[in-house]
Amino acid sequence: MKWYKKLHWQIIIALFLGLIWGIIASVAGLTHFTVEWIKPVGTIFITLLELIAIPLVLASLIVGVTNLNDMTKLSRMGGKTVAIYLVTTMLAISIGLTVVNTFQPGKTLPEETRQSLMDSYSQNVDESDQSVKEFKERTPMDFLVDIVPANFFNATSDNSNMLQVVFLAILIGIGLVNIPAKKGKPLINFFTSLNEVIIKIVDFIMKIAPYGVFALIAAVIVELAGDDLAKALDLLAALGWYVLVVVLGLFIHVMVVYSSLFKFFSQMKLRDFFRALQPAILLGFSTSSSAATLPVTMERVEHNVGVDEEVASFVLPVGATINMDGTSLYQAVAAVFIAQALGMDLGLFEQLSIVLTATLASVGAAGVPGAGIIMLVIVLQTVNVPVEGIALIVGVDRILDMCRTAVNITGDAAVSVAVAHTEGLLGEMHFDD
Repeated sequence: MKWYKKLHWQIIIALFLGLIWGIIASVAGLTHFTVEWIKPVGTIFITLLELIAIPLVLASLIVGVTNLNDMTKLSRMGGKTVAIYLVTTMLAISIGLTVVNTFQPGKTLPEETRQSLMDSYSQNVDESDQSVKEFKERTPMDFLVDIVPANFFNATSDNSNMLQVVFLAILIGIGLVNIPAKKGKPLINFFTSLNEVIIKIVDFIMKIAPYGVFALIAAVIVELAGDDLAKALDLLAALGWYVLVVVLGLFIHVMVVYSSLFKFFSQMKLRDFFRALQPAILLGFSTSSSAATLPVTMERVEHNVGVDEEVASFVLPVGATINMDGTSLYQAVAAVFIAQALGMDLGLFEQLSIVLTATLASVGAAGVPGAGIIMLVIVLQTVNVPVEGIALIVGVDRILDMCRTAVNITGDAAVSVAVAHTEGLLGEMHFDD
């Protein structure tokens, strides 16, 4: 197969073409054309992926549980999954704090630039106040209460309820295992067929992936720059050191933590893992959505990385909801950056508080709209840093959201490899498209 016919190369080419078009559109005054005629193609692509996410998780997990026939194994796998997710999240936050304290990007921000950013983006911060207040009113047990749905159809009608879908699938699977095989077989066959159909639909959707990625990246550029590309470049220059520190932290986390995960839990090489998972990572970068990318992530992890379906169908949906390594690292860097820019020094106790708060918030904010900004507000309030400082980083948040989502997806897949290896359910890798 020629290199340009491979999916990951087509997506990479689409990324660069979208970037070029976004720059041209900003300079030539084609912003409205791009938003009104090109962006919808990307929106349709994301919507198609979101459309099949819940049916895929529901069907694949039910099939996985019925094939398992061992509830002890399922509970053991669940314990490993949550434990590894929590450990990698704490490591991500620690790496974020290390790099931001080493390079101190907040102290390089001029006073004039700081004031300008605060004035320009303060409205974006005000709009999140209500969501933050609602989240803070939640009790620690609300997270567990929310996992159990009161209505089957409500639970499966919203992608933000993914943990409820996982709960339902496990419950149905356990029910099927505990009734006579003759009675359960028709329903098992139905979900098996549904699972195969959804996987085939994923293949169809991925044929338009390059067009969707082109549209999404072009829209990101024009929405950042508007009709004044120079303004966007000035913003990136002002916050460039901060952006680089976040990206450096994400890179270190991937190269150190995930490679160590493979070393301890499998013989898989990080390079081979990336090669097999490329399209999912690139889509996560383009869409900034773990949930929208979930069908592709599951397909690549099962058929290319070699993780057994019963592991992937459990670990990945849970990870897409509660595992936020990239986001948690970003929270740590952003909180300290804002403090530095405002002339505040955070001591060891405050930074340890960031580790604890960001870890708990990454789980507690699952499924809440605007979870990233809510998490950051909670972290800032914990260490008494003015929430208004978020205005300093809002302008480049969309770009960093793309980077941290790609890391979130990479982390979900890496943990699925570790869990599959410990359960003896990790097969051979395949590098086809």
